[in-house]
Amino acid sequence: MTTPSVPIPTIDELTSHCFGCGHANPQGLHLTFTIHAENDTITATAPINLTRIHEGPRGFIHGGIIATLLDEAMSKLDRPLGLLAVTRNMNIDYLHPSPLHQPLTLIGRHIRREGRKLFHEAELQNAEGKVLAKAQGLFIALDAATIAKAGLIQPED
Repeated sequence: MTTPSVPIPTIDELTSHCFGCGHANPQGLHLTFTIHAENDTITATAPINLTRIHEGPRGFIHGGIIATLLDEAMSKLDRPLGLLAVTRNMNIDYLHPSPLHQPLTLIGRHIRREGRKLFHEAELQNAEGKVLAKAQGLFIALDAATIAKAGLIQPED
């Protein structure tokens, strides 16, 4: 599989204020992903190192922030497929506490496509590669009429 010559942005990239990846959002996570697409393998990877403003249990990342991270990683997989898609369902396994103030890696992987249904997975790993949390997600590709009706590709004010 090759990446389209003019990459289609994901829905959240169409706004600079996305909590996950929007660089204009002062409270956002400011995630920056590297996308790899070869043959049928598509991955999205981002380094993260969160601070106390993302804290849940003392010294660890809040579970809702972890869910956001995993959702963001999976949403970035839609771009190399040339699609705009939304999250339909996401299942998360919190395997180990995810520490603050340490370098972690977020990895999303495209699993398969069935029509408009896109099946993705994501992991949050520590520096040693230990999986701290993982998710499986179902995303739904939007058709042109839905995109136009929702105004999803119009520039922000």
